[in-house]
Amino acid sequence: MTPDAAYVASAVRQIGGPVLLVGHSYGGAVINKAAQELENVVGLVHVAAFVPDEGESPAGISGKFPETPFGAAVRPALFPQADGTQAPELRLDAAAYPEVFAADLPIEVSRVLAASQRPVAAQGLEEEFTGEPGWKKLPSWTLISTQDQAIHPEAQRFMAERAGGTTVEVEGSHSVAVSQPEAVADFILKALS
Repeated sequence: MTPDAAYVASAVRQIGGPVLLVGHSYGGAVINKAAQELENVVGLVHVAAFVPDEGESPAGISGKFPETPFGAAVRPALFPQADGTQAPELRLDAAAYPEVFAADLPIEVSRVLAASQRPVAAQGLEEEFTGEPGWKKLPSWTLISTQDQAIHPEAQRFMAERAGGTTVEVEGSHSVAVSQPEAVADFILKALS
């Protein structure tokens, strides 16, 4: 998460004005980390996302709640790093993708999403959050996806309650931004107002 947060922070630093950061899934951890370094961030929106506290990892949070089909659907592979070593990355089994990530989308759409998914470095899900997360100092909004099969809805509720702020529940899969775009867009627009 640290390298991804540094990248986001570098991009946001170049924006000449206030910024509302929005993160989905693992991106929730990323925006909370990036916000530590930024003066122009005015709030955080979490969409079916991880909202970690110091010392927590996305994987660790998930482990405290009922198991979802996500773990059984993960397919690890290795990718090369700059120092010549290899590190694990994770992607979802294409056959399981519709159930785990996009159960409320047409099968044709979920198959395209499965084929075009980008892997996530295992380190990003296992890395423990360091420092004060952005949600402790900034206004936050959390959209809970009630049919999520990747991040258990109870985990989302726990993190949302702890972070305070505004919370809404939307009936949708982990791909709620695709299946319920108007609800997600409306929620983000409310955070902007």
